[in-house]
Amino acid sequence: MQFDLSTADEIAEQFGERLRAHRLAQNLQQSELAARAGISERCLSNFERSGRGTFDVFLRIVMALGLVGAMETLFEVRPRSIRAMEEASIRRKRASKRTRRQDEKA
Repeated sequence: MQFDLSTADEIAEQFGERLRAHRLAQNLQQSELAARAGISERCLSNFERSGRGTFDVFLRIVMALGLVGAMETLFEVRPRSIRAMEEASIRRKRASKRTRRQDEKA
């Protein structure tokens, strides 16, 4: 599935399906994974089916499946040019103030 062309609901559903696939690959029953994650079986079942739940529930499932390492590059900022790499080495603390002209362009 290409997330670029998906709705938020479709992406959430895909996360639920992928975590279910990982659970099954590890030969875990829902009750076992729910216990490891510290959530209810119903909560896990709902998440696997729809991808809906709190971010805390998502993280608990990911951690219980041992998939935290896979998240390290999830939203990593990747510079696109040498200049961007140089600028990225200076860590930003805040976003730039938007000018009125920038707001009109957006």
